[in-house]
Amino acid sequence: MQRPIRNILALALLAACSSHAVAAPQAASFKVISQLPLGGVGGWDYLSFDEQSRHLFVTRGDRVEVVDVDQNKRIGTIPGTQGVHGVALDPTSHRGYTSNGQAASVTVFDLNTLAVVGTIKGTGEKPDAIVYDAASKHVFTFNGKGKSFSVIDPAKNTVIATVPLSGKPEFAVTDEAGHIFVNNEDTAELIKIDTATNKVAGTWKLGACESPSGLAIDRKYHRLFSVCDNKLMTVSDAEAGKVVASVAIGEGPDAVAFDEGTGMVYSSNGESGNITVVHQDDADHYSVAATVPTQPSARTLALDPKLHRLYLSAATLAGPAQEGHHPAIKPDSFTVLTVGAP
Repeated sequence: MQRPIRNILALALLAACSSHAVAAPQAASFKVISQLPLGGVGGWDYLSFDEQSRHLFVTRGDRVEVVDVDQNKRIGTIPGTQGVHGVALDPTSHRGYTSNGQAASVTVFDLNTLAVVGTIKGTGEKPDAIVYDAASKHVFTFNGKGKSFSVIDPAKNTVIATVPLSGKPEFAVTDEAGHIFVNNEDTAELIKIDTATNKVAGTWKLGACESPSGLAIDRKYHRLFSVCDNKLMTVSDAEAGKVVASVAIGEGPDAVAFDEGTGMVYSSNGESGNITVVHQDDADHYSVAATVPTQPSARTLALDPKLHRLYLSAATLAGPAQEGHHPAIKPDSFTVLTVGAP
């Protein structure tokens, strides 16, 4: 009598995981499959990937380097981005937007020609994360030192609102249905913003998470993935506003990506010099599938959903970090890594 019950349970578990189970073993074969030396001076922060053009935007302090990932070569530079942190993309209008932390401004450029077409001044102090929200057709900057977010109307290229927050915002994502979510680094909370009213619609604690930075979203199951300084990834239910799972990751994470096609979540751990690959067993259950060696300092990443590859920035560190600053890097050691299955 026991054997049929076990079989039924096994079939039920297989059905629950069938959308992602086939892809899970591929994580074990992930490795660094190419390196593109870009050299030059300057630090780095977030990377952004344009699926239409297959261009990778790599922030470098006072400029953004543009890489054609299929040719594995640099094809252009967007200048004048003082203290740039992130790049937001609007494929419909073929516009890109950079958050210039030192200038409290946003550089607007053409996604097709890479030419700068404007500068928007007057964001909150030290804009960091930047998001284009298709529901409102607005661009949002999240201002680290200003502890606020600013709203830009791209039709007018002007800041139309700056709204205070309860702490320092880190990475942000949109659900493309009228809401943006952002990690609050100071309070280890997630903040939900209504993009129709530009008001905070809710906040919730991230459990045992400390100093959350990178954030990714699963729009199908309404799950949010926050990576935390204490080697933890916290999974939240975006609709209920609560934590549903936690997973151990590497040290020094600063970015995370979710691949809807494979059900994998990737945390880039700069201090450990690796990627933690986490499998989504179902919406509320997650398991570590692999740990992929990369390079110390490779703390941010972007996902190519077509080829299921990851792109990371890294450099050889010249010494320990000084207080309040990233560590110095050896000259011309800056590299873009491509990680995937051979």
